[in-house]
Amino acid sequence: MFGRQEGVERELRAAAPHELMAAVQALLVERAGALDAALLLADYGRTVLQPVTELPGTEGALPIADDPWGTAFSRQIPVVAGMDGDIVVHAPVTVRGDRLGVLAVSFGEPDVSRELVADLADFATALGHELLIADRETDLFQQARRRRRLTLAAEMQWQLLPGTGCAREEFALGGHLEPAYAVGGDNFDWCADADQLVVTVTDGMGQGVDASLVTSLAVNAMRNARRAGLDVVGQATLADQAVFGQYGGVAHAATLLLRFDLTTGRVSAVDAGSPRVYRHRGGHVEQIELTAQMPLGMAEDTPYEEQSFLVEPGDRLVLLSSGVHAAQADDGTEFGRGALHDGLRGAATSAPYDTARAVVGSLFDHIGGGDLESDAAVVVLDWSGG
Repeated sequence: MFGRQEGVERELRAAAPHELMAAVQALLVERAGALDAALLLADYGRTVLQPVTELPGTEGALPIADDPWGTAFSRQIPVVAGMDGDIVVHAPVTVRGDRLGVLAVSFGEPDVSRELVADLADFATALGHELLIADRETDLFQQARRRRRLTLAAEMQWQLLPGTGCAREEFALGGHLEPAYAVGGDNFDWCADADQLVVTVTDGMGQGVDASLVTSLAVNAMRNARRAGLDVVGQATLADQAVFGQYGGVAHAATLLLRFDLTTGRVSAVDAGSPRVYRHRGGHVEQIELTAQMPLGMAEDTPYEEQSFLVEPGDRLVLLSSGVHAAQADDGTEFGRGALHDGLRGAATSAPYDTARAVVGSLFDHIGGGDLESDAAVVVLDWSGG
């Protein structure tokens, strides 16, 4: 067994970032009697798990399906399976709701105790925290996530994200961007404090790097205002001034800002453009109608007004960029008018991140496959209440 968890975490922290997996393997062999261990990280499209030891574009990626590793990642539970004569424990590597990948630990023993599986699950969580720190000093884990090269615009957008999931007692949320390796202007952001959760979805005007630069300016301006203690109106106002000051109205960022009071469930909102929010409550899906205001940076000194609505325990909110809700099938039907509702009802029992992925899958079905005409950002939030 591992002994004291603090000692294990201390040894992981002592390893150089690029040698973290070597330290993991040594610890598991010495303290758990493992034969080997591998870290499988989810790629940007969240379709495969990639071994950290494999360079980008090489063979070795494992599809996220009903296999043991896929089940561990999707269901967020340890999975024990026999593979090539060994017993392999697949433990999800997740940090506060943000799914990073799976730790696969091989044993030669015919049986693995429940206590050891529980220890490995705790170890995988500790490893996840170390991965987030290591990412600051090495590109190894970023490279391992890539099936192919990201466009520069996509690189900028993924680095701007807070993560792909977050979970607390009051809520759980997950988000996804598409096309994962070439996304340009779509982005989502969130931050949770003691008494509030702020979530935004932003779509910068333009294509590629141009759109990414507009979005980056808007998102960082909103963060700057939020960290200065301003409310959602103040955040929208400062970002509006920043984007207009840089582009003079030639470019803008369509944005939806939501602030959740974690005690009361009251949501303060600023609808500055095209992103929409839908609510799934009691089997019924409906758009929450907000008064559309000017996108950030479209005009000088735009006055923004706060609107509000309430969420109840059991509510699911779905935030979509225009590339999702406005996408059209061949007959001109918008995705947000029918197919989205069916997709959300079909994914009612899925976790937020899985639902975000399911929405994207339904979107591709709606347009008949092929490439998206616009970027797509999806955030799914399940509200449990304070």
